[in-house]
Amino acid sequence: MTDAPPNVVILGCGRSGTSIFGELFEAIPGYTYESEPYLADVALPERGAVAVKVPRTPEGSTPPVGSPVALADLADAIPAPRVVFWQVRHPLDAICSLRVGIADDWGHHPRPPDWQEWLHRPLVERCAHHWATINGPGYDLVADVAHVNRFEAMLLDPPACAESTMRRLGIDPSAGGPAVDAWSDRVQDTDNERFIEAVTSRRRSRPDHDRRIDRWRDNLTPSEVASVLPIVASGAATFGYDLPGRGGE
Repeated sequence: MTDAPPNVVILGCGRSGTSIFGELFEAIPGYTYESEPYLADVALPERGAVAVKVPRTPEGSTPPVGSPVALADLADAIPAPRVVFWQVRHPLDAICSLRVGIADDWGHHPRPPDWQEWLHRPLVERCAHHWATINGPGYDLVADVAHVNRFEAMLLDPPACAESTMRRLGIDPSAGGPAVDAWSDRVQDTDNERFIEAVTSRRRSRPDHDRRIDRWRDNLTPSEVASVLPIVASGAATFGYDLPGRGGE
């Protein structure tokens, strides 16, 4: 393990695995983990480093479109050396998972600046606009420095995700030990006795699926899929996601 691991910032759209990926840093030695703190409240530990998931700024602040914070403020609060991870999930699956929070007064942050203009639109289209704003202009702000962590790869091979993350931070994966192994064991695509959902995600779950990858096939109607494709197509292409009728099925 390096003497001073870098600070970590996890960004991305809600319901895309930011919470469960963030909880990995509770297991990696040398890190203090904070989930969605106000940026002004982030406390740098005396020893080790901090990992912060999707920090917040106070109501009334105006961060760039798609970003939860102004990047200059982020750099001041979480100084270098700093590694930025971008958590992303297939847009159709993310839309399914966003529905609870978006239906609740657009409870996921950061809200698109024009979110109120979308309130008359169907729920799935509001969710699509949320995903596209964060994974479009939001991602563009950090694309040159962010390391993309794909939800699907994380669920299909959690140990590989943990190992590659630690190596990127300059940490020997063997230093993770039982704590990282326990994180890997709880990350599952399908429901079973080993799956443990991220703490901050539980209140926004819906019991309408038994898999996380490709759940849209069970949760979205063909007309709903057709309505959101134009909204998410650009962002999907950025991250190499296939969409039905657009290079996919």
